[in-house]
Amino acid sequence: MNTDFLKGVIVPILTPVDENELIDESKLRDQVDYVIEGGVLGILAFGSNGEFYVIEEDEMERGLKIMVDQSAGRVPVYFGIGAISTKKCCKLAKMAVENGASGVSVLQPMFLKPTEEELYQHFKTIAESVPETPMLLYNNPGRVGYTMSGNLVERLATDVPNIVGMKDTSGDITQTSEFIRRTRHVGFKVFGGKDTLLYASLCHGAVGGVCTAANFMPELITDVYNKYIAGDLAGALEAQFKLNPVRLAMDPASFPVAAKDMANLRGRNVGAPYKPNLATKEGPVLERIKKEMKAAGLIE
Repeated sequence: MNTDFLKGVIVPILTPVDENELIDESKLRDQVDYVIEGGVLGILAFGSNGEFYVIEEDEMERGLKIMVDQSAGRVPVYFGIGAISTKKCCKLAKMAVENGASGVSVLQPMFLKPTEEELYQHFKTIAESVPETPMLLYNNPGRVGYTMSGNLVERLATDVPNIVGMKDTSGDITQTSEFIRRTRHVGFKVFGGKDTLLYASLCHGAVGGVCTAANFMPELITDVYNKYIAGDLAGALEAQFKLNPVRLAMDPASFPVAAKDMANLRGRNVGAPYKPNLATKEGPVLERIKKEMKAAGLIE
């Protein structure tokens, strides 16, 4: 299976919605163009910052069709799956492939506390439901309450031909490095999942990052990757340091509101988050966001 396209900055693209919380097609098409022109090498539909957990399946299918059509082969479009049941994950994976997704990314089941064997069978079954399609694991312990183990990832990478990579959002560079070390013999592709650790992840052998920041400052986050790949390590590190204060300013806001807040501050007009979330109100949190964006030259 060719996995050469699995690299670079992949954006977990925002989902613009109208007043009825339906996907705004024109705004989504505009966002697709914006991130591609900003230098991303892939789009992840319905990741965490795409608010997958509140979107109905038919809306996901409509949104994926829009993204695949608008990207027009310029970059691969991956489909994010965050369902709890194995059966529903398989259904979503098949739907994604039927609608042109280049790959699927599967989050470990939230709310549950599965054993390693349960997780192994879960991911293996999903991958086998779309055997010709590359599948990425998505480790996000901060949101689901537990982490994938290095042993689990190594088993899946070794045993299942189309489980070809992962996104690690642990924020633990040792764990990211272990995922890379333990799977490098099969050409497994690991992406960093923390924007602030893109440079560090690349240094340990990651092939890129799945980066929220690319939704509103793609020129900064892709600069880290592009300079690193070109061998300009000092320049890549400086680009990372320029990015980090802006990215860290997001953390005090309600998740995942800040990404849309910042996109709107840059004139992206991506609309409000799905309720119960609300746009960040005027106050210390929003002021810090504006301050760091101004310091980075993103807004005036």
